Order: sequence, then C-alpha cells, then structure tokens
Amino acid sequence: MVFDLTEEQRMIQEMARNFAQKEVLPKAAELDDTGRYPAELVKQMAELGLMGVAVPEEYGGAGMDNICYAIAMEEIARACASTAVIMSVNNSLACEPLLKFGTEAQKKKYLVPLASGAQLGCFGLTEPGAGSDAGSQKTSAVRDGDCYVVNGTKNFITNAPEADICILFTMTDREKKHKGITTFILDMKIAGVTIGKHEHKMGIKASPTSSIILEDVRIPAENRLGNEGDGFKVAMHTLDGGRIGIAAQAIGIARASLEDALAYAKERKQFGQPIAEFQAIQWMLADMATEIDASRLLAYRAAWLKDRKARHSKESAMAKLYASETAMRAGVKGIQIHGGYGYVKEYPAERHFRDAKITEIYEGTSEIQRLVIASAILKD
Repeated sequence: MVFDLTEEQRMIQEMARNFAQKEVLPKAAELDDTGRYPAELVKQMAELGLMGVAVPEEYGGAGMDNICYAIAMEEIARACASTAVIMSVNNSLACEPLLKFGTEAQKKKYLVPLASGAQLGCFGLTEPGAGSDAGSQKTSAVRDGDCYVVNGTKNFITNAPEADICILFTMTDREKKHKGITTFILDMKIAGVTIGKHEHKMGIKASPTSSIILEDVRIPAENRLGNEGDGFKVAMHTLDGGRIGIAAQAIGIARASLEDALAYAKERKQFGQPIAEFQAIQWMLADMATEIDASRLLAYRAAWLKDRKARHSKESAMAKLYASETAMRAGVKGIQIHGGYGYVKEYPAERHFRDAKITEIYEGTSEIQRLVIASAILKD
C-alpha cells in the first residue's frame, strides 16, 4: 500500500493549512463568542476552490479527488470547526447529490454556482419527528400540474439561514414509507419558504442552524432530483460521502485539542519541571496522537474507495464513528492536561470539547454508524 500523498494532495494540504492558520484561526474565538456567520471566510474558501473540491471543473468545482477534500476539511476544522462544517455541507450534502443524481440542466443551473461558491447549499432531511428514522418524513409533496405543492417543517438544518439552495426530502407517497420519499432542489427564496429561529448551540456556534418552514411551496417538477420514490436512495448515498467530511472535521478538532495541549504541556511547569515530563501527561498525549492517526487512515480509506466509485458505506461509517469518538476523547484529555485553565474560555481547549460533541450526532449518530457497520459485516 502507498501512504504518500500525491503532489496535488500535498498542494491542497499546504494551501488549506496556510489559509486556516493565517485567516481562519485568528477569528475562531471571536466567531465562537458571537456566533457570527463568517461570510468573509466563506468567500475566501470559494476563491480557493474549497466549496466544491471534488466537483469537476466543468461544473464549477476544483476537480480534485475526495482525499483532497478530506485533507482540506481537516485543515479548516483544525482552525475553526464552524467554518469547516459550512464548507462540508456545501461540498458533501449539496454538491454531491446534484453531481450524482442531477440532470445536465440541473447541474448547470444549480451545481455550478454551489461548487464555485457563488451560492450556498443546505440539506433538508431532518424533521422534528424524524431524525435517525429518515423514513418517518412528514413533509409532503403533492403533484399539481407542472409543480409539486410542498408543506412541512425541517429541523436543525445547517447553513439554512444563509443558503440559496436546499436539497429537500419530502413524502410523495406516505404508504410506501421510505420508498415514498422524493427529493427536490428547493430555491430558498421562493414564496412559502420561511426560516425558523436561529438555534443557539453548545458548539460550532458560527455555523448557522435553523428550521425551514414550508407552506404551500410550489416547486417546479423539473426541480425533482431523480424519480419519485428515489429520495431515500439519494439521502443514503449522500450521507455515505458526507460522513467522510464529518470524519475529517472530527480529525481536525481532535488535532486542535492535541496540538494545543502539547504546546501547553511544554510550557506549564509544576514541581519544578514542564508537565510534559510527567508520564501521566505523556500517556494522554500518546493516546491522542495514536487515535488521530488511526482516524485519518480510516477517513482516507473511505475517500479512496469513493474516488474509485466502490461501495464505501461501511468504511465511511467506520471513519465517522471512530473519528468523532476520537475527537471527544481528545477534547476531554485536552481539558484535563490544561487543568483549571482548560475549563475557562481564555484557552481554546473548552471550545474544542464543545465543538467535538456534534460530530457524534449529525449525519448519523454513533449508534446509527454501528448499525450500518454491523449490517455490513453480518452480510459478509
């Protein structure tokens, strides 16, 4: 097996790391404090090709592979998890389903502006009563001539307050349950679309999250993504790829915990020596470093499979599960190494801990990842 990055992969790593360190990291604490949407950083990411990394150039993207995407996501997340998830949703949850399932006309009209960063996308699957159970959708779409009339509410939608386009999941045949789900490309500016309250979250505070309320929204039939009843397939394929992005985000957060804790341990002195000299601290740092490396290899394997158009549901779930739980463990250890200073906002350790938790929840909880993995290995 070859573990060396290609020249292109090294290039995007260097570019994303420089941007993250120089532009994103200096703003991370302020963004966490205020919850301000980082419009200027999103614009810069668009200029750097980071809003459609693995989308072909003909559709407005950077034309790179999914390992490049994972690399870039890790670097941005190491600096600011909020900024990273804005990027992740646009890449994985908005661009990917359009690239995979969109018609040529849909790609030209919607994918090009999303992948180039001229517009921002979101993913409307979760509802107040349908989280992990995607088949319990209540949002309805009823055909009326050359339109579908849509009513319902979507919940916890990342990017929604700033989004131009939503990949929207609806029920066109409730009796068929998950086989009755249909996907649409929703223009967020059309009549009947209302943005609900902005959620005040424990972490990733600068990532805008809200509900979307749909009241007699008329979506043209030409905006249907795939056929009626294809929605569950669209969602599952999209989430398989999205979990690679969230794994990479979790790795970046974990790396932040490790790197900040390592720097602190070298400076902080107790009993006449840096605390990095104590075995108790060294073992925590060793565990963090080992788990981060293992997480990265899992994420790269899933991305490698995706690039080869091979099935990667199990591998993406493994990467997302392990990386997100690694991020949480690293967050706990990072605070512990900082001691009392880890518990106050003057140091970033507590922010990394708060940001890490959501990676175990969104785009499939850790429990759902275990179900996906178990289902795959039981079929083998």
